[in-house]
Amino acid sequence: MSIEITWLGHSTFLINTGKHKLLVDPFLDDNPAAPIKSGDVKCDFILITHGHGDHMADAVKIAQRTGAPLICNYEISLWLAKQGVANAIGMNHGGAITQPFGKVKMTIAHHSSVLPDGTYGGNPAGYLLTLDGAKIYIAGDTALFGDMQLYGRDGLDLAIIPIGDFYTMGPDDSIEAIKLLKPKRVAPCHYNTWPPIAQDAKKWADMVRKQTSATPETPEPGGKFSI
Repeated sequence: MSIEITWLGHSTFLINTGKHKLLVDPFLDDNPAAPIKSGDVKCDFILITHGHGDHMADAVKIAQRTGAPLICNYEISLWLAKQGVANAIGMNHGGAITQPFGKVKMTIAHHSSVLPDGTYGGNPAGYLLTLDGAKIYIAGDTALFGDMQLYGRDGLDLAIIPIGDFYTMGPDDSIEAIKLLKPKRVAPCHYNTWPPIAQDAKKWADMVRKQTSATPETPEPGGKFSI
């Protein structure tokens, strides 16, 4: 069974395994690129990479409305509990858990993490998802780092990586990341939401095809692709 990936703008993705829907970094209501609002999204699980508002602004309201368990770092889980979220699973780098949709492992990311009210948001992270029939790496907001080679050593069906530059790695470093990860497919994120992170997705996709073995996926916000 194929897995359907929907890009909802910025770094928000909906991963539909056919049995479960995983919402990554919910930022919809104040996201100028989002095709839907937080009240429209349906999900069974929520994953948060770090505490910045452009990655978790709508997490509380979606979790409370849907009852979806929320996977994040330990510090964010404590903060969410104070906001009335009943089922936040707090992890840390290198840890892994098995959930109904498969296995999720928290990986490192080189970035920062501050919660919407200014309190400490713990360490930023990425995720390695082992699903039924696919392995997906979600880099989160990060710079390029050499350990990406380790994350790709067992094979990746998809890598989701930032390309916006300024706050994260940009197009050139993303190509180096793809060379380390060696995914079958790669999707960009964290770009074109605001002018400081504007990028040409077509130009980036051409770079991917010419310099790596990966197939680029560059849907418009609301667009889908399958793996």
